[in-house]
Amino acid sequence: MNYEIELDDLIMTLIKESGSDLHFSVGAFPTLRVDRDLIPLTRKKELTPEDTVGLLKVMISEKALTKFVVSQELDFSYEHKGEYRLRGNASFQRGFISIALRLIPKVRSIHELNLPEQVIQIARERQGFFLVVGPVGQGKSTTLSSMIGMINSESKRHIVTVEDPIEFRFVQDKSLIEQREVGVDTADFNTALTHIFRQDADVIMIGEMRDKETISTAVTAAETGHLVLSTLHANSAAQTVDRIIDSFPADQQDQIRVQLASSLIGIMSQRLVPRISGGLIPAFELLINTPAVANLIRERRSHEIDVLIETGSQEGMIDLDRYLAELVRRGEVTREDARAFARRQNLFDRLL
Repeated sequence: MNYEIELDDLIMTLIKESGSDLHFSVGAFPTLRVDRDLIPLTRKKELTPEDTVGLLKVMISEKALTKFVVSQELDFSYEHKGEYRLRGNASFQRGFISIALRLIPKVRSIHELNLPEQVIQIARERQGFFLVVGPVGQGKSTTLSSMIGMINSESKRHIVTVEDPIEFRFVQDKSLIEQREVGVDTADFNTALTHIFRQDADVIMIGEMRDKETISTAVTAAETGHLVLSTLHANSAAQTVDRIIDSFPADQQDQIRVQLASSLIGIMSQRLVPRISGGLIPAFELLINTPAVANLIRERRSHEIDVLIETGSQEGMIDLDRYLAELVRRGEVTREDARAFARRQNLFDRLL
């Protein structure tokens, strides 16, 4: 089998079917994810161990392959025909190689993504810390890319991204953009951030905050005149605050509380909900760091943040359950689908 031709056909099928992910697993047909459903490509043959090895070799270098064999896990990016980009993960299961590919969409505007208007103002801030959170596959990186795209089109700023791997490729417009890939351009997130203070950056985008060293440096950067954008795996704004604080030893937690309270712009948690007309539409919870929120963070009362979000619409905050109910009223999503994403289903039911 010519694996380069086969991979080309599979990726073009993914694009034609408006899919998001492509899976290769030994003993199974190549499989697409379209919206929320997995669709096996039964016109193809079931994959053998040789097939997954061959497909992987098309996408990564010999150096990366050697690294993968040693570590048994590999994140990578793949550019197809100079037009499409995919984020990949290779792993072993039952001794065989499995590959998951996610199609990275083109950089889209904040309006195209149906993001809240508040995101526009946040992207125009000169300094501070803004996080987009949620489970895997909920469009966090896509949201950040739209914010970087807006900054790039509006202002003359130096933007530095640190990613693992690089996903969206940005074309310089008014801003100077440098994209650094962990494992290729820098050893790790924390090393890149430690040196970023000498690179005259205005905007820093961190693909994901994975450890307390990265979090600490990011918060310090936000305090010292940078706009810092990043993602974190957390279900809500309140949980995000707790996860950040809890990642530090007890004797450092009071300090990080004070730093976070002063530097935070906001936290947006998002979900992608099946749309009645097809595809997915985002739903949001948005926390804006008001003086009242900052006090809760400093005073170890993050469990009260949900109340401020629920009652803070005049300050730009968005309650997820109310947003989901509004999507139902507008006829965008079904009540059943929206309810599945609601945090407080009893409240959601009352709203309708």
